[in-house]
Amino acid sequence: MKVNIIGGGMSGLTLGCYLQMYGFETEIFEKNAVPGGLCASWKRGEYTFDGSIRWILGSGKGNAFYKLWSELIDMDELDFITHETCLEIELNNNRNKYGEKVFKLYTNIDRLKAYLLDIAPEDEKQIRKFIFLLRVLQRYELPPMICEISQLQSIRQKSKMISYLPLGHSFLRWGRATNFEFARKLKNPFLKEAIELLYDGEEVNLLVVAMPLAAYDTKSAGYPVGGSARFADRFRKRYESLGGVIHCNSQVVRVNVDNGRAAAIELAEGRRVESDVTVSAADWHFTVFEALEGRFVDNKINKLANFKSFKLYPSVIMISLGVARSLKEYPHFFRFPLQNCFKSPDGTIYKRLEVHIFNYDPTLAPEGKCVVSMSFFTENGQFWIEKRENEREQYYILKEQFASNMIDELDRKLGGIKENLEVVDVATPATYLRYTGNWMGSAQGWFPKENLIAKSPVEIHLPGLKDFFYNSQWLIPGGGLPTILKASHDLAQKMRFVFYKEKFNKI
Repeated sequence: MKVNIIGGGMSGLTLGCYLQMYGFETEIFEKNAVPGGLCASWKRGEYTFDGSIRWILGSGKGNAFYKLWSELIDMDELDFITHETCLEIELNNNRNKYGEKVFKLYTNIDRLKAYLLDIAPEDEKQIRKFIFLLRVLQRYELPPMICEISQLQSIRQKSKMISYLPLGHSFLRWGRATNFEFARKLKNPFLKEAIELLYDGEEVNLLVVAMPLAAYDTKSAGYPVGGSARFADRFRKRYESLGGVIHCNSQVVRVNVDNGRAAAIELAEGRRVESDVTVSAADWHFTVFEALEGRFVDNKINKLANFKSFKLYPSVIMISLGVARSLKEYPHFFRFPLQNCFKSPDGTIYKRLEVHIFNYDPTLAPEGKCVVSMSFFTENGQFWIEKRENEREQYYILKEQFASNMIDELDRKLGGIKENLEVVDVATPATYLRYTGNWMGSAQGWFPKENLIAKSPVEIHLPGLKDFFYNSQWLIPGGGLPTILKASHDLAQKMRFVFYKEKFNKI
């Protein structure tokens, strides 16, 4: 069975690997010169700037996702780094009993527990409840029965779901809890403010931090040395070794539909490529409203397109710096308050600065030097997209001014940045849209609601269209590499199940 896959990002690559393993004949069509999509790195002089990976769920055997990664690549060949802290936050107002303004979110749960009880003994009850949640999350494979879809599970496997009842109880209890709600139960001012600032003042489901912490503790949420592009390239090599074919610089503009079935894809050059099945691993909005011209939609899809059921994950402005200093004395990831609030050209007001220092990956910069990135979330990515389209010169001026102001702030905080600055690179929402096609420059598809386990807003099928599937991080709110891997694994198994079922019925 021949399958055309639109998009050579991690969704397309992982799905392609699985389908090749299951005996399908696949070809991937990627618009860029290299596959990988959002999982990308790029060179600027002596420096390599990374646009994606900070940690990977399933980097170690203590997490169920390790099994899935290992189905596709040799995880033992990768070097992973697990940090002592996943984040350090300088508070705006409060200090702990030692006079410190910095809150440390340790990756070792026992160390985190001791730290929290030390700085906030009056909140022992709530602290122990949170630590208990982390331990419960560690006891179970998430998602359950990760190796097989329900149609392929044995009765014995399905019966094991009973053992997940305690986990279900925890999800019912914590599934809608946010960092703000948890903070309101705390008495210690320092800890209360720290929890409120976990997402720089945004209210987010507490499981977003709890689940990674549970994995960090088991050395299963590490950073792969070499970064995003090197990681993605392993899947490209694996796919090609399985007989898959990647066509780079091959932009798909349309899915040709004949008699209600996706019969072929049409490339920008005008060539038509036929297949038995078409899978889009490209942007959701592009797929539904451009490649398929909005012909296969229903009320649910229209509600999504008009943001009536989910909102977009914010886009990002990322300022990457090549600095002729090692910066080993600083934490790898931290946030601190700006001296003065800063209003971005797109209207977003920033009160704090998020900094990631890659002082732990020697492959990204020469010895004694370092890569630094500053990330700024914005819900007005369209401003940057339209500026680049309509006022190109002004677009470059604005992003350079924005970077200059933020570099000043970083230099004021750390010192010695501007005088050792060798390279500056600025990626805006227009950059994300240009290279990935993500709708409005969104960084990770749909933003998760208060209920982290809410049903996916996107289906793998489109109404009224045969021989077509959809697969990407848009399937699961919050996106990210683990969700991509799980979606690819499940879709490949479903396609294999359906294919062999049809083949059996024809005999």
